[in-house]
Amino acid sequence: MGKNRDVILIVDDEMMIRHLLVQKLTKEGYECFQTGSADEAMCFLEDRVLDAVILDIRMPGKTGLELLNDIKTNHPDIVVIMASAVTDTSITIDCIRQGADDYIAKPFNLDEVVITLQKALEKRRLQLQIKQYQLFLENRVEERTADIRKSFLGAIESLVTALEAKNRYTAGHSRRVALMAVQIGTRLGLSEDDIEDLRWGGLFHDVGKIAVDQLIQNKPGRLTTEEYEHIMIHAHVSAGIVKPLVNDKVVDMIIHHHDHFNGRGLYQVVAGTDIPLAARILAVADAFDAMTSERPYRPAMSVKDALAEIARNIGAQFDPNVATVFLKTGAGALSYSLDEEYSGKSL
Repeated sequence: MGKNRDVILIVDDEMMIRHLLVQKLTKEGYECFQTGSADEAMCFLEDRVLDAVILDIRMPGKTGLELLNDIKTNHPDIVVIMASAVTDTSITIDCIRQGADDYIAKPFNLDEVVITLQKALEKRRLQLQIKQYQLFLENRVEERTADIRKSFLGAIESLVTALEAKNRYTAGHSRRVALMAVQIGTRLGLSEDDIEDLRWGGLFHDVGKIAVDQLIQNKPGRLTTEEYEHIMIHAHVSAGIVKPLVNDKVVDMIIHHHDHFNGRGLYQVVAGTDIPLAARILAVADAFDAMTSERPYRPAMSVKDALAEIARNIGAQFDPNVATVFLKTGAGALSYSLDEEYSGKSL
């Protein structure tokens, strides 16, 4: 009989914590195992096929971060969720950058642990689906490259559309951003290959939000600093999901699409024209669509007001050249109707 339950390993030096997690997750239908150290966990990984590891950061001997690196090097398809009483956001960011799929803080809310695990496993299944599409298309080598790209893009668009459809506030967002980014890139005279990269970047830029807490993402009030930082992790998560499938330009534009032109974005390391041009284009398209879409905490802005907001942030959040081109386009020169596009017109 084939495996029909996700297999979870809990790695923590505190026995009581392991016991509570095993008890809760077993009731939720998971098959659970536990170890008290990183070395024990490595031995366990050699003998069993796992779907996910819940891993304490600070343990005697080898740390959780060191074990995270070993797992992602030798078992890249295993979901890893880091756990610690440390609440420093920089630790969270470091975990995500080193490959962790999510992060939970002690003391645990066990229901939140379950939700976090479910999201991480769903993200993993999405990644595996994408890989399957890639392998399928690579095997069709007798077909023309253009046909393969079209088929692959259609498959990915379907996956992203299905993901976004679960949230009425984001439905169609990535498709619209991709189209607007392509419009801007075309008016800037980018090459056909760069336009294709923009299309991919637009479709993929928010796929990492599958790892974002939906309660935070759909919060009706103002976000706290910690909640905002949690949401902004999605750029790195998105890049990690699609990295095996796309070129470095697409990965870079996704990582940097929330960078501000003046260098004052969250955890930003480059500024101005050092930000990839495609990311600067994506930033404008993404912001415009977000502003003109309804959100839990505000109604949709009018097109006129959104364009005015972009104009106010030229040189600060947005590249002056890119924003100026978009404003001219958005003021009436777009080659499609916003109303028609928002009603479901295909890319």
